[in-house]
Amino acid sequence: MGARPAGWLAGTTELGAVAWPPAPIRTERLVLREPEARGRAVFVELLASAEVHTHLGGPRQRDGLERELPRVPERWPGSFVVELDGTMIGQILLRKAAERHRPAAVGKADLGYLFLPRAWGHGCAAEACAAALDWFDGALPGEPVVLATRTAGVGSMRLAAKPGFTGVERFRAWGAEQWRGAEQWLGTRSPAASSG
Repeated sequence: MGARPAGWLAGTTELGAVAWPPAPIRTERLVLREPEARGRAVFVELLASAEVHTHLGGPRQRDGLERELPRVPERWPGSFVVELDGTMIGQILLRKAAERHRPAAVGKADLGYLFLPRAWGHGCAAEACAAALDWFDGALPGEPVVLATRTAGVGSMRLAAKPGFTGVERFRAWGAEQWRGAEQWLGTRSPAASSG
C-alpha cells in the first residue's frame, strides 16, 4: 500500500500554491473531499488498524489517537477523504517529500493512501488515486509525483503501474526489516503520464 506509518508527515512539506480546498471531486463511484469533523472516528479506525498497518511500522494506539487527533484530523492541502455511498472508506495524501525521504523523492509530491480493509479489492484505491492525480496535474502542472509501496503488495504494485509510476529504487524502511517481503519500491510518475 502506498501509505505511510504514523509520523511520516514530519518529513514532508506543503505542496505549494494550490487552491484549497477544491470542490469535491466525483468519480464514477467515489467522492474525494476535504476532511471534516464527522470523519474523525474513521481516521482513528484507519490509524489504529493492525491490518491496515501490517507493513507500515504498525498501528498507533487507539486511546492515544482519541486524545491526540484534532477535531478535524489531517486537514491540509493535499489530504483528501475518500467516500463511497456517503461513507468515508479511506484517505488520499499528497505532500512534497523533504530531506528525510529517499533522495529520488526529495522535493517531489509524494502520493500515499490508506483504505479500510472492507474497501480493499474493489478498485477504490486505484479510482481515488487516479482522481487525486488528475486534480494534482491541474493544480500543479508539470510537477512529478513519487509513490513508495511494499514490493510484496501485489495489488499496490498493480495500482502504481496504472497511472504510470515506474520504479527508480528499492529499499527498506519504517522498521519493516523484520517482516518477510518488506522491501519497499519507490516509483516516479512524470508530469506527462496519464492517469487511469
